[in-house]
Amino acid sequence: MKSSYPVLPLRDIVVFPHMIVPLFVGRDKSVAALEAAMASNKEIFLVAQLDPAEDDPGRDDLYDTGVSAEVLQLLKLPDGTVRVLVSGKARANLDQLEAKDGYLTATVSPVEELAVEGTEVQALMRSVVDQFENYAKLNRKLPAETAVQLSELEDASRLADAIAGNIAVKVADKQSLLVEIDPRKRLEMVFAFMEGELGVLQVEKKIRSRVKRQMEKTQREYYLNEQLKAIQRELGNEGEEGDGDEIAELTQKIATLKLSKEARTKATAELKKLKTMAPMSAESTVVRNYLDVLLGLPWGKKSKVKKDLVEAEAVLDADHYGLEKVKDRIIEYLAVQARTNKLKGPILCLVGPPGVGKTSLGKSIAKATGREFIRQSLGGVRDEAEIRGHRRTYIGSLPGKIVTNLRKAGTSNPLFLLDEIDKLGQDFRGDPASALLEVLDPEQNGKFQDHYLEIDVDLSDIMFVTTANSLNLPQALLDRMEIIRLEGYTEDEKVEIAEGHLIAKQIDAHGLKEGEFTLEQSALRDLIRYYTREAGVRTLEREIARLARKALRQILEGKATSITITPENLGDYAGVRKHRFGIGEEEHQIGAVTGLAWTEVGGELLTIESVTVPGKGAAKITGKLGDVMKESIETAFSFVKARAPSYGIKPSLFARKDIHIHLPEGAVPKDGPSAGIGIVTAIVSTLTGVAVRREVAMTGEVTLRGRVLPIGGLKEKLLAAMRGGITTVLIPAENEKDLVEIPAVIRDGLKIIPVGHVDEVLRLALVEPLTAIDWTEADELAALPPASVPPVAGSVHH
Repeated sequence: MKSSYPVLPLRDIVVFPHMIVPLFVGRDKSVAALEAAMASNKEIFLVAQLDPAEDDPGRDDLYDTGVSAEVLQLLKLPDGTVRVLVSGKARANLDQLEAKDGYLTATVSPVEELAVEGTEVQALMRSVVDQFENYAKLNRKLPAETAVQLSELEDASRLADAIAGNIAVKVADKQSLLVEIDPRKRLEMVFAFMEGELGVLQVEKKIRSRVKRQMEKTQREYYLNEQLKAIQRELGNEGEEGDGDEIAELTQKIATLKLSKEARTKATAELKKLKTMAPMSAESTVVRNYLDVLLGLPWGKKSKVKKDLVEAEAVLDADHYGLEKVKDRIIEYLAVQARTNKLKGPILCLVGPPGVGKTSLGKSIAKATGREFIRQSLGGVRDEAEIRGHRRTYIGSLPGKIVTNLRKAGTSNPLFLLDEIDKLGQDFRGDPASALLEVLDPEQNGKFQDHYLEIDVDLSDIMFVTTANSLNLPQALLDRMEIIRLEGYTEDEKVEIAEGHLIAKQIDAHGLKEGEFTLEQSALRDLIRYYTREAGVRTLEREIARLARKALRQILEGKATSITITPENLGDYAGVRKHRFGIGEEEHQIGAVTGLAWTEVGGELLTIESVTVPGKGAAKITGKLGDVMKESIETAFSFVKARAPSYGIKPSLFARKDIHIHLPEGAVPKDGPSAGIGIVTAIVSTLTGVAVRREVAMTGEVTLRGRVLPIGGLKEKLLAAMRGGITTVLIPAENEKDLVEIPAVIRDGLKIIPVGHVDEVLRLALVEPLTAIDWTEADELAALPPASVPPVAGSVHH
């Protein structure tokens, strides 16, 4: 039987039968519908909207199924809204909707529900009630007694509706429960919805309990800290004032440290800020860290610098063999320090190939001068903040490495070793090499500004020692440092270092006992000659370590009780020889000259080869050469062309022949002008057919006039010549002054001849003297092919 009721459209809620719900009504049509219901039999039709945002819903905006309900109570509020208490009665389908007297009226037909019973339904009801009890425990919004009341319901339909009204699911899901007329299916649907909600609620409970635990822990710690402070304050009043009280401790530090005026003002201001802050706030941590760094610096603390020159010299000699120039500079510095007591720390730059002891020398200098030693590696550093620090505006900001290491040293006059300064990087974060300009300038580093501290820090008492493999550095940085070159070691020096340091070190490192391992000096020399080719001693140390390992293995296997390495059995332990020692060529060669090259790892022998091929007088160049070396070859070629007759070369030869100049080891880049005289010698030798002496090596830049200009890296080049078994070396006359600094063992082991002109070089390097030829312009014309002879004045050519 169809009935007609005023309609109350519902937003975000679905009312079920036998459910009492309070509603707040604000729309005019809805208020009018309630008033019409109150005026008649208090019955109204409740139906949910499809779109809760729709203010004036029509038939298409409402669901098809709703609930007929009774208005139990109506209360008008001062703001115009109405609070109404309704009780759902039965399901009904919406058949027709029409507007009447300012509100909606619906014609509805009741829905007949299916009757269900049996053990299966009873079991399902019990499962649903149990599940709801679990749900109610986790859902704080439900009263505790709700589950008890529901367990008393015996009707499956009422139970399903009651639970559907109490679980938090979407409006669309609740509407599907209202539409379903089979109570069994409705119970199954309710069970499934609760299952899904339980998973979410359990996660929520875990999160809540975790947050609660954290909050309780924080509050507990705060409470205990406050209690601890109160107890310490009471104890302090009895005589142990300031113990444990951070503020009092910082105040005492500021009062007792020898801070600069600027630092004291800054520290006092920061401490004042800290006193007003909450102890657990993030900002107070930043201020506390700042004060820790500022007050942790060695204000006024200095280590006593040793002034005993003899003792310092003994320390340097014990740690390093040779390196006289560096040792002299350190002793000179100590002498001035001993007399004046005011000298600012010098800034030295030790430049040399790897393995010559630059880093270990820094440690020895610190030991000899009595300073704290701090090593800071600059290899690969690309960020300027590594030097100057980050500003305090950034989270997690820290001071730069200079300030950090100064704090770590504990004194204001340590020795800073800035290792690998030539390996500094540079990118969008800044240029650390430029940041070092302030650190390494004696005139500026008395007031070094770190971004983090924002006050002047005095670095003038620090002794800076930097190391580099090459002088590939910004000019401004080079200008601030005193360059001390460490050239490679001679063979005798390597023998002394091995016998004095390396062998004993490796015996100790491998656990060998005294007398178990012996390396004869002759075998050691062979090891240096045939298994290493380096300026330093790193590879030599590795080779000695290899011998020690093999010796130890044989002793432990019971094959021997002690091992003595001799030249005869060296190959059994060290393996196949890696390098040749002695003259590279067995006989004099035409067009092959031994040049001398400088590299970052020491000197090298450089073979220059040339041949003639049919052509038109061009020079072909191979061997991965740089621009400077290519220009040097062009200069040498032009010089030979210009002076050809005086060297017995017919100029016409250049019209028929090309010269191919090659420098072997084509994968290795080569550059520089110092191979100039070697290239001239190779070209002249090829064109004249006169061989070059195999025992002669040469270095020097050549000009178009044949003059020999000075070169660099003389000691490394002479060392390479000596290692390669060369006996005679031709050097520029202007480099003769540098021979004073060359060790006597090299000067005695090589015949070093200064030369000023290419003519001298050719006279000394070639096996036969050259004979000049008389060559005129007529000879030149006669030697040319007929087609290329220029026409004679007055003659006619057809």
